[in-house]
Amino acid sequence: MSDAVVGKLAEALKAEAPLFCAWVVINEAAVAEALAREPFDAVVLDMQHGMFDFVGASRAILSVALAGKPTIIRSPVGEFSLVSRLLDAGAAGVIAPMVNSREDARRLAAFTKFPPLGERSWGPRAVLPLSGLEGPAYLGAANAMTQTIAMIETRAALDALDDILGVEGIDGVFIGPSDLSIALNDGVRAEPRGDALMKAAAWVVERTKAHGKYASMFCFDGADAREMAAQGFRLCSVSSDQILLRGAARAELTAARASAPGKRAK
Repeated sequence: MSDAVVGKLAEALKAEAPLFCAWVVINEAAVAEALAREPFDAVVLDMQHGMFDFVGASRAILSVALAGKPTIIRSPVGEFSLVSRLLDAGAAGVIAPMVNSREDARRLAAFTKFPPLGERSWGPRAVLPLSGLEGPAYLGAANAMTQTIAMIETRAALDALDDILGVEGIDGVFIGPSDLSIALNDGVRAEPRGDALMKAAAWVVERTKAHGKYASMFCFDGADAREMAAQGFRLCSVSSDQILLRGAARAELTAARASAPGKRAK
């Protein structure tokens, strides 16, 4: 296990190449670790729509670190105080849902960054060994090392995008394409790759580059992630553990039944 696993995410984001992340919703550290041992650049643990609680996420962070990979946490809506605990537990970054204004972004950064940039409370528990640093050195490096990513998933967030990106301590943004497409279609339907969503996505990439920051996107499979990376998204998920498990099960069952002799008993 690398002693500097937490810093790998920030370091990788300095390069031009896109990062491809595993997305985990199942609250089981072994699942996160198994995916971390594949050539993903990082693992995202979903506490918003996934099944993780704080204890489960803390254990999964350590299991992912055993594979030498950094962990990003998507936190529950509005629970900025929990974000500080997740960073103490060794998360390399956080994706925070429903950041809709400059004030939302400022409050998020206050919990993720140490003074003078923010107001994060001192208590680095598991993160010190995962950062490879001692206390004073970690304090000086943590603000740059840990990534604070605001989700853009509403009309309000789009309208306030430059204000959000202008907050010091917000390192990047992450588009939730299903929710943003629902907002853009006034609740009529979800079109996560529809024309309205993709037009907004292109504008988000443009504005993040103008601010010297990066845009991220939830992607549904490898081909989608490749396309979004080509559009300028620096951090892309590749499906999710649940989707991959279901898809593999269906594919193998289809193959088995196609070649099985006779009729299957009901």
